[in-house]
Amino acid sequence: MEKKVKKDPSEMRHGYTTGACATAVTKAALIALITGEEQENATIHLPIGRDATFTIEKCAITKDTASCETIKDAGDDPDATHQALIISTVSFVDSPGIVLDGGVGVGRVTKPGLPVPVGEAAINPVPRKMIITTVQETLEEFQINRGVKVVISVPEGEEMAKKTLNGRLGIIGGISILGTRGTVVPFSSSAYMASIVQAISVAKASGCDHLVLTTGGRSEKYGMALLPDLPEEAFIEMGDFVGFSLKQCKKQEIKKVTLVGMMGKFSKVAQGVMMVHSKSAPIDFGFLAEIARSVGASEELAVEIENANTASQVGDMMLEANHDEFFNKLCVACCHSALKEVKGGIKMETAIYTLKGQLLGRAVGIESID
Repeated sequence: MEKKVKKDPSEMRHGYTTGACATAVTKAALIALITGEEQENATIHLPIGRDATFTIEKCAITKDTASCETIKDAGDDPDATHQALIISTVSFVDSPGIVLDGGVGVGRVTKPGLPVPVGEAAINPVPRKMIITTVQETLEEFQINRGVKVVISVPEGEEMAKKTLNGRLGIIGGISILGTRGTVVPFSSSAYMASIVQAISVAKASGCDHLVLTTGGRSEKYGMALLPDLPEEAFIEMGDFVGFSLKQCKKQEIKKVTLVGMMGKFSKVAQGVMMVHSKSAPIDFGFLAEIARSVGASEELAVEIENANTASQVGDMMLEANHDEFFNKLCVACCHSALKEVKGGIKMETAIYTLKGQLLGRAVGIESID
């Protein structure tokens, strides 16, 4: 098999956000409604300070409404909404002002804590401002003084939302219309980090003061089994962003945090690494060997650990040698690293599991560094 060549980040194609696409089709639909002429493209001003022109795939005009469609191009970003069909339907209304709402495939907010009030369409503040400002400017350009209603739809949005955190955040029925820049940076982590912040906000607004941060879906499942009394909102997939997530918890005054994950990533956390991607800092096997020695492991075993290939292999060695306390000490070290990262103020817990769901070790109630 041919090895897939990875693109240089500097050569990757930037794309456009759902917010930028929604703004472009809204402008095109409004101009079509005013002029009665089908639009082939629309140029809008992006929040990053430059203009962008979007191709209008379809434009339909009736007596009272006009709708325009474009296909979202996320560039080289692995985006769940790449190739989404974004539609804006615009109509004049009797009451003054601009009404903006979501149609099919645009989620609706059902939980507090998000930047959009409960009950409204999940169109975030920056895209909302972009759309409304563009409508106002277009009305002024054509010297029209009438009320306007705008409805944004994404026909496949409900299916796309299954690949996002929307359900957990209480956004039901579709995707969110997002974007603070207007453009999508290829392989950026900003979108995922933003979802972590939103998830913590929703949990806080729901009354959760104990959150469970997990490295993925599997560890989240184990965390839910470990702490079944906590509501769903309390469980947040932090991915590799351990330090970022902890700092957001501290910023939002969360009182207690439980970290749940596997040996590999949490061996890094224990040694103070707060970005645990596979390409981040390597596992310090000497550090793991010292913990092993501290719980009575033989020097022969400690040397084997120093020469191990993976953290999982170290876990197997310690299980076979019946040194269960090793895992508890590793959990305590994770808690200490977390407390050091946020400079205290949070009660920390850590639980480490095997891939198959066996609880290896646990530390609870750690509030200060010993």
